[in-house]
Amino acid sequence: MSSRKVGTQRAFDAAAADFAALGRHLWEPIGVATVAAAGLGEGDRVLDACCGTGASAIPAAHAVGAGGVVDALDLSGPMIGELRRLSAGLPQLRAHEADATAWDTGGYDVVQSALGIFFFPDMTDGTERLIARARSGGRAVFTIWRGGSMVAAGRHLGRAVAAVTESAPPPERERGLIDRIDQADTYADWLSERNLSDVDVVVNELRLTMTPEIAWLVVIGSGFRGLLDGLEPDVVERVRERYLESLRADGLTELDATTLIGSGTVR
Repeated sequence: MSSRKVGTQRAFDAAAADFAALGRHLWEPIGVATVAAAGLGEGDRVLDACCGTGASAIPAAHAVGAGGVVDALDLSGPMIGELRRLSAGLPQLRAHEADATAWDTGGYDVVQSALGIFFFPDMTDGTERLIARARSGGRAVFTIWRGGSMVAAGRHLGRAVAAVTESAPPPERERGLIDRIDQADTYADWLSERNLSDVDVVVNELRLTMTPEIAWLVVIGSGFRGLLDGLEPDVVERVRERYLESLRADGLTELDATTLIGSGTVR
């Protein structure tokens, strides 16, 4: 497991409860839109990869009904624990602490992942492994951020952490495949190369009103939380104040959280 993957997992482990709190503002609308693109029906068998606390797995479980199955996978034990709590009463949803790229059950009607595939060490290989879990003629649905989404929050948080801790700003994330396919046309082309036909990409526009509460939830309820690792509570509070002050000074009242929902039929 790479150091980046370990750091990301640690951030999500710590964020599990706050991740769920942010859910109704951010993750749940994205998850519901992902499930809508999947076109699930009663009795379908679904694999939900990188499920977090269930933003797409829970609506998928409702869509497939008691006769269906949703296998929801995530590397984070705390996230899976939170999902099990939230999905009580949905026996068709089976939550697993597991690596989605190593999952060997197949024959699913739908394989889906909302905001997960870009965390794979090798995004192309991991995505193809998921697609291989679907039956021929089944559906694959993968949601990613559109280019520019969420970056403003990370930029302001990085500045706040650097100012409070008197350290250098965090280095920019190394650019990779996700940065080359983060528009609808390039994403559709990439999916078409992954053994999918009838590929469609929907631009799912979403903007968050950045009240102080939501602005801070965006930090502590997401992978951004990793920037707070190792900081004492009083330092975190100072970072929070500086971050919110930075947002106000820049006049940032809305955060672009637009996603691209790509879907296709498995050949």
